Amino acid sequence: MRAIADDPDVVLTASSRRLPMTAVFSGPTAGWLHGLDLPPCDPVEVTLPLGSHTSRLAGITVRRSDISPSETVTRRGHPTTSVVRTLADLGRRLPIVDAVAALDMALHKHLLKSEHLRSWISAHPRYPGLGRLRRRIELAEPATESVMETRLRLLLVFARLPRPLAQVSLFDEVGQFVARPDFYYPLHRLALEYDGGHHRENLTGDNRRQNRLVDAGYRLLRFTAADVLSAPDSVVTLVRRALSAPVIDCATDRL
Repeated sequence: MRAIADDPDVVLTASSRRLPMTAVFSGPTAGWLHGLDLPPCDPVEVTLPLGSHTSRLAGITVRRSDISPSETVTRRGHPTTSVVRTLADLGRRLPIVDAVAALDMALHKHLLKSEHLRSWISAHPRYPGLGRLRRRIELAEPATESVMETRLRLLLVFARLPRPLAQVSLFDEVGQFVARPDFYYPLHRLALEYDGGHHRENLTGDNRRQNRLVDAGYRLLRFTAADVLSAPDSVVTLVRRALSAPVIDCATDRL
């Protein structure tokens, strides 16, 4: 019974019964309804029209804003802010790392393009937080494949290191594919990998790929969640040192 009670669809259906007809799910709740890996019920978030008199509701964050009919869709049977409005709200409100992670997820899933958000900004010049949203759009990377990859990339960028390329295919001197690391610095032939749970399950394959990279003249640094979350300074130091080291002349990259 507890599993049923904690099911997001059950929680959202129950929440709908406590809300006026003008309410739409928004924020992280809407992000989850659009297929993003965000917490939908911690708490549930809804947006009501500016003139609504609904008071606070337990377990529900109530926001008030004008949302046009074009910014409302139905997802999983629930009225929800559109993808563009949802990501615009998340980009304006969430802490920078969480906001960029949400944008990365949405862009990677092809739910929208950065141009859609820039157009939204132009159409809503008086909304608060537009400067924050612009900055988060600049930092977003559609090729990113996980939240921890986002965190690793932002850790480097915030440390004023060059922004690495994401998911670049690398080849050896005869043009044979070698690997596609998470991040890559072409001028330094330096590849970076975030090792998540799937890497631990495929250690043999990862070791072979690492050997191929080294044999082809690339350098590789690998980091785990513990590195990124618990030892960020060490990550930055290792990458900075690798970027400062001389690069041995070898075959030209083919990107």
